[in-house]
Amino acid sequence: MRRGRTAGAGVEVVVVGRGRTYRRAVAATATTILVAITSMLSTPAGAMVLADGREVHGAATPRGRGPDGTPAAHAPSRRYPVSVELASLTPAVIRQGGELRISGRVTNTSGRRVGAARIGVRIGAAGAIDTRGGLATVARRTPLTRADGPEVADRTARLAPLPTGAERGFRLTVPVPDLGLDGAGAYALTVHVVRAGGAGAGAVLGLTRTHLSAYPDATRLEPLRTTVLWPVLDAPRMEALTLRTQDSVLPVFRDDQLTAAFGPGGRLRRLVEMGRGQPVTWVLDPDLIVQARAMVAGYRVARTPGDTDPQQATEGKGGAAAAGWLAALRAAVRGREVIALPYGDPDLASLARGGGAPLTGLLRRASRTGRSVVDRALGVHARAGVGWPAGGELDDGIARYARGLGLDTVLASGAGVASAGELVSEGATDDGAVSLEGGTTALRYDAAIASQLFASHPAAGASGAPARLRLRQRLLAETLTAARELPNARRELVMVPPRRMPLAVARVLLTVVAEGRRAGWLEPAGFAAALRKPTAGRLRGFDGYPLVRHASELPPARLAAVVRDGLRMRALAKVLSDARATAASVRAALARSVATAWRADPAGAASYQRGVSRYLTASIASVRLVPKSTVMVTGGSATIPVTVDNGLQQDLTGVELRVLSSRPERLNARDRAMPVRASRAVSRTVRIRVEAYANGPVRLTAQLYTTTDGRPWGAPMTFTADVRSVPSGAVIFVLGGTALIVLAVAFRLRRTRTR
Repeated sequence: MRRGRTAGAGVEVVVVGRGRTYRRAVAATATTILVAITSMLSTPAGAMVLADGREVHGAATPRGRGPDGTPAAHAPSRRYPVSVELASLTPAVIRQGGELRISGRVTNTSGRRVGAARIGVRIGAAGAIDTRGGLATVARRTPLTRADGPEVADRTARLAPLPTGAERGFRLTVPVPDLGLDGAGAYALTVHVVRAGGAGAGAVLGLTRTHLSAYPDATRLEPLRTTVLWPVLDAPRMEALTLRTQDSVLPVFRDDQLTAAFGPGGRLRRLVEMGRGQPVTWVLDPDLIVQARAMVAGYRVARTPGDTDPQQATEGKGGAAAAGWLAALRAAVRGREVIALPYGDPDLASLARGGGAPLTGLLRRASRTGRSVVDRALGVHARAGVGWPAGGELDDGIARYARGLGLDTVLASGAGVASAGELVSEGATDDGAVSLEGGTTALRYDAAIASQLFASHPAAGASGAPARLRLRQRLLAETLTAARELPNARRELVMVPPRRMPLAVARVLLTVVAEGRRAGWLEPAGFAAALRKPTAGRLRGFDGYPLVRHASELPPARLAAVVRDGLRMRALAKVLSDARATAASVRAALARSVATAWRADPAGAASYQRGVSRYLTASIASVRLVPKSTVMVTGGSATIPVTVDNGLQQDLTGVELRVLSSRPERLNARDRAMPVRASRAVSRTVRIRVEAYANGPVRLTAQLYTTTDGRPWGAPMTFTADVRSVPSGAVIFVLGGTALIVLAVAFRLRRTRTR
């Protein structure tokens, strides 16, 4: 029985078939060979394909463009006058009998009215796709070819004429036996729109493709031991700047975006809620925990990112949201595997290539502190020593730098690491732990799945349904095909999503794991289990870090600036009464300056690093000598006042003042070095005792020095001491001393001539 209904835009067309089975009629050897040949070829852009596979050539379509004039590189349906999008496909995995229900919408994207048409489905003529590369071939194929297989007979829906720009929804229900599936595997599924009658009847007006996974109940494949990482990460928000009060030290954030992310419905809150109770391994950045705890204790938000005046910062409002997020995270990770990345999730590739060796000690120290913070805050024993290079790319330099940071395990794309006993050729599933020279263990993750997860940015609402469906079906097909590669072998599958995983991608990933687990070709496994028996391996015979990723690296000049800031921070710590708190704040900011998250925001990276530099510059410059021009010295002994301005938010210690005379025979300082102590945000006047021997002007130079190592601090200050009313005795004493010096010189010269 067929039931149809057509109306205006938004109409749904439903087709329900009877129990009759339609198997594919062509099974001869000659047809199989023809399918193999045609699957490798594309229909010319100027050709229109009929529903029976015949091609009708015409001159209306320019070469390289579809009928609507759009470039051929666009989505498959854009080559045709009608765009086809799928919104749902149920069930996600075909098990046994039942019906396949498809819904979606079609849109007339051409400049002309499209007449009556019908919507149908096809299953790839080659049957189940045997290789991972075959899945990509299906996704890249654009026009309809014989490789798409014949239309499933009598399972079509009528589509009323479409005016220009009109959109209509549709639904198709096809009995599973009518699909003619040959058993377990991933199949190419094509949904197409063809002209129903008149001139050009049967011409394809639009199509879309996806993958259909089948796993009958009687199937017995060795399940893939699947490790799924669940990153809860974000970009750095807390700066080096702090605001000191009588009772506390309040950190300053560059913005208040974490308030929304931590709050109900926010990305970070939803990730925690979605991951709770799921078979995943949590991946955390200790810095995010530090920032959340700082928000709970009280914080400020800068007027503009990188501002150096904490007084201008406003009160942060996200304390309650951060507290709720921490409580939710603590409950979610209880009893689960947790990985604590190095503090700030440093960009290992940029550091290894751009001269980050001087930062090794800083990052190693920060990571040790970060892990303890995670353990205390969440009540877990997190796994440390795990590095995650950008894109999972690994070469010798990155591996060496990771070892320098104390990282013995590195997450690496399977495309760049090979094991000595690979069971399948490169490009197939090649996950699992590999021992490399030098003691590094590379945990390879699936490159094809990662590329799908990283490239997908589906919206959360109805508008993102087609992209979410396409991603779900592709991932199901990828994992099922991986299991079919070696159906009886016990193998690993490691799935790694983006660091800042979108909620829609997270939802799809959990659905895929649940469907594969329910069907039986996936079996959840932990991170420790994946590392249990590494095999000997090597890096591939090429530089594992592609040139295309170099553009997003942190520039060497910026890394050099971070190194200089580290040196200036050590200098600043020498003059502070509470150096530990300030040094910890600045060290954390320096670690954030080289975070991997900045690859997605180069402007933000530059702004953050400049903010740290400006803070240090302002802090160092806030301890200075107040300029003066001339002081009057009357009498033989006097004191000269020199004012030291302390603009820091804490007491000044660890510096001393020295004053040098350009004419010590006229005026000399009795105090060679005077210690300087000043309370926070006040000025202190230091009085230097001097002895005057002759009237007249004398140039004096005042300079601050650090007491720990005697290094100059800041710029010197030069002024004039005008000596007046020196007693005659002092003058005679000075003149007499001068005369004695002259006589001594003359006597020495005379003796030299005599000899």
